[in-house]
This record gives sequence, C-alpha cells and structure tokens, in this order.
Amino acid sequence: MNLLERLVMSRGGASMMLIRVLVGAVFLSEGIQKFLFSASLGVGRFVKIGIPHPGFTAPFVGVVEIVCGAMIVAGLLTRVAAIPLLINISVAIATTKVPMLLHQGFWPMAHEARVDFCMFLGLVFLAIEGAGRWSFDQRIGQPNQRGTPRQ
Repeated sequence: MNLLERLVMSRGGASMMLIRVLVGAVFLSEGIQKFLFSASLGVGRFVKIGIPHPGFTAPFVGVVEIVCGAMIVAGLLTRVAAIPLLINISVAIATTKVPMLLHQGFWPMAHEARVDFCMFLGLVFLAIEGAGRWSFDQRIGQPNQRGTPRQ
C-alpha cells in the first residue's frame, strides 16, 4: 500500500461526513472572518495576544483555515489538512486559553475553550479515522476498473 492509499483509507461510514462538516465549517468560517473583521478577529486580534508579525501571520492563518477547512468539508486529503489545523488550534489554546486559565481560573477558561477543545478533538478523530465513505478521499482510494487504486 503506497502513501497516498494510506492517507485516504478510511474505515468510517457515511456519518463521518457530519464530523467533517462540523469541524471544517468552523475553520472555514473563522478563516473568512479573519479577513472580513481584521481589526477584531485578524491582525488586530493577533496584535492584542502578542503573536509575532501579525500583518503576515493573521492572513496566513486565515488562508490555512479557509483552505484546510474546505478540504476537510470535502473530505479531500483529510488527514493532511488536519495537521496544519491541529497546529493552528494548539497555538490558539496556548496563546489564549492557557493565559486565561492562569489569570482567571478553570471555569472561565473552560467556558471560553469549549469550541477550541471540540475542534482539537474533532481534528484528532479525523486524523486517525480519515474522511469516511462520502468523501473525495474515498473516491481517490477506490480501485479502478483493473482493481488497482487510482493514482
């Protein structure tokens, strides 16, 4: 089995689409909002929380969220798309939720971090299980007429 086949292989059924849409749509939406509301959710937010080079990093993160979020919704190279988003959400938790935990305590942080933790766990799930039956990954991994996977 080659690398592409291993990346697109999934044991999951059609219901995996629900997890993909949930996780991918949140990232897709957040990426778009980084451009629509730059002062509060894009560059301005990155300045406020101390992310270096916010003029570059905020749009970069926005593009990653849009592209990888759309890939996850479509089920296209889902495991590959999950990796940058796992890094993204880990940085978001480290830069916003950990300081909140240290300064405000567990319950305020738990309230604010609920979506972040759900997205993190959803991405881990998709990275492990793959895209499921109704996905481009499934189509890529299906054998062609001769019984060999599509290249």
